[in-house]
Amino acid sequence: MKALFDSVSDSCSQLVTNRYSTSFSLATKMLSNSIRQDIYNIYGFVRFADEIVDSFHDFDKEVLLNGFEADLEYALSHGISLNPILNSFQHTYHKYGIPHHLVASFMKSMRMDLHKKEYKTEDEYREYIYGSADVVGLMCLCVFVKGDRDRYEELKESAMALGSAFQKVNFLRDLKADFDGLERTYFPNTNLLELDEVSKAAIVAEIEADFAKGYEGILKLPGESKFGVYMAYRYYSKLLNKLRRLPSLEIKNSRVRVPNYQKVGLLARSYVRYRLNLV
Repeated sequence: MKALFDSVSDSCSQLVTNRYSTSFSLATKMLSNSIRQDIYNIYGFVRFADEIVDSFHDFDKEVLLNGFEADLEYALSHGISLNPILNSFQHTYHKYGIPHHLVASFMKSMRMDLHKKEYKTEDEYREYIYGSADVVGLMCLCVFVKGDRDRYEELKESAMALGSAFQKVNFLRDLKADFDGLERTYFPNTNLLELDEVSKAAIVAEIEADFAKGYEGILKLPGESKFGVYMAYRYYSKLLNKLRRLPSLEIKNSRVRVPNYQKVGLLARSYVRYRLNLV
């Protein structure tokens, strides 16, 4: 039965989310049950594509990505895939009318990660951020507004800003891993070997501006998604605060994280603020 296969596919996407990201999984659990599975489905898709370009060093990544993209396009065109992650994603894609150009832009940025090691100009940097982060926020927004095009357009810029903020926090947190392990550097006009407090402050200020714009959109989200997105915002804000206080030399030589006990405390405080209508 196709329904059974679809159920198994959904379970796979949920498992991927839970195993790969405790923070995103926690935030997703705060969404209404009516949309939670669809966010799992989006995460599973973007996670697998990202794994290909970031992790499978003993294999031909380009061949793997080509095959993944071919399977993706078949799934979107035919409404089924034997890859359960893509099968669950195509269901969400069709259910909410996610524009194909968002998927195409995401895959373009993933393909850039195969060969591009440095982003020297603002245009290159912004193109990569748009495809790797902004469009993921927009895919999720399609779910949050349940395909309402007018509301989508109203919240579009804020969703992109929030996606950018999350991605840039990841870049700053993962400087060492990206540079040492993957030989990548994303921030333009910044020498990561000589990262100083001035450069770090400029990056932090850029992220804070994105967060401010993203927060405006969170306030306007439907109740089914508002708290979950707010929880993710609070988590990444916490990470940014830790990075702000950390000397630039330590950022280059370590990976900042939020311990699980702090995540639980953050959840509790965020919930109180939300219930008191302080969000």
